[in-house]
Amino acid sequence: MKNGDQTRFLFGISLHRPKWQQFLICSFGFFFGYLVNGVCEEYVYNRLQFSYGWYFTFVQGFVYLILIRLQGFTMKQMVNPWNSYVKLSSVLMGSHGLTKGSLAYLNYPAQIMFKSTKVLPVMIMGAFVPGLRRKYSLHEYISALLLVVGLILFTLADSQTSPNFSIIGVVMISGALIMDAFLGNFQEAIFTINPETTQMEMLFCSTIVGIPFLLVPMVLTGELFKAWSSCSQYPYVYGVLVFEAMATFIGQVSVLSLIAIFGAATTAMITTARKAVTLLLSYMIFTKPLTERHGLGLLLISMGIILRMLPDTKPSPRVQVSNVNVKKSKAFSKELESVVDEQDEEKKPLI
Repeated sequence: MKNGDQTRFLFGISLHRPKWQQFLICSFGFFFGYLVNGVCEEYVYNRLQFSYGWYFTFVQGFVYLILIRLQGFTMKQMVNPWNSYVKLSSVLMGSHGLTKGSLAYLNYPAQIMFKSTKVLPVMIMGAFVPGLRRKYSLHEYISALLLVVGLILFTLADSQTSPNFSIIGVVMISGALIMDAFLGNFQEAIFTINPETTQMEMLFCSTIVGIPFLLVPMVLTGELFKAWSSCSQYPYVYGVLVFEAMATFIGQVSVLSLIAIFGAATTAMITTARKAVTLLLSYMIFTKPLTERHGLGLLLISMGIILRMLPDTKPSPRVQVSNVNVKKSKAFSKELESVVDEQDEEKKPLI
């Protein structure tokens, strides 16, 4: 258990408990939040034919800020410099933009194939993030590969078309995957180096810095005015968006809890497997027939998850924060500065 887990909470629930209980609590919050999110997106995007992703994320950000404030968080509780969150938000917006842009060049099967591989670049990137320098064992890479192949087989089992690749689309989606990999590992590095960082701080700062980034693409594409006009004709859409944001808020905080406790790679495996769980539930609810490819995909996914849960025979090379004095020592501060590339020593966290 990483130092700092003893005092970490998830909506009032103490996470000072066995690992398997931490995992179940955080995973339940994640799956609940994003399953509700999926239902709401299905209604807004497909039934109403509204495809204003930037604008909906913009509205969602303000709901987040209200919910975070209701949780009692204030800027006085911040323990990290703003510089780190500016970088996080810029990477997040870049990933979101490249993912949306790639949709014009890649068909659905191709998108699924790339999105399913997310856990692999997350694991590779972990070796290069300052303050983290994660190294994974062979069985962890094998488990990730099994999960990726199984998910691709399962999600594409019903696809009537073959993946269609475009050079531009491949470059864009690859850039999005790299940014996603850096994002998760950077978040883990901040949690690891400074265990006093809370999930609310991470989400608050990323949101408040990210909102201005959203204005640029909305204005340039004209989406801001189109979305405002469309939603004004159907005001109840805002009710759906607020409800979706509340559910996604639970999922986001749960994801940050998973990153803080289990690391970016394990979290990426859980978030990647969500697609298979969602599809499996749809098959069970709507009694769709499962093919042999579905069965093989589920088998590989199960093997990957079970293999990932097996204990490693070697001690983890991950930086053990428990061996570091939690006080604001000079070594602690220097390592955080190397993560955020802070050149000016006079810039300190807001208190």
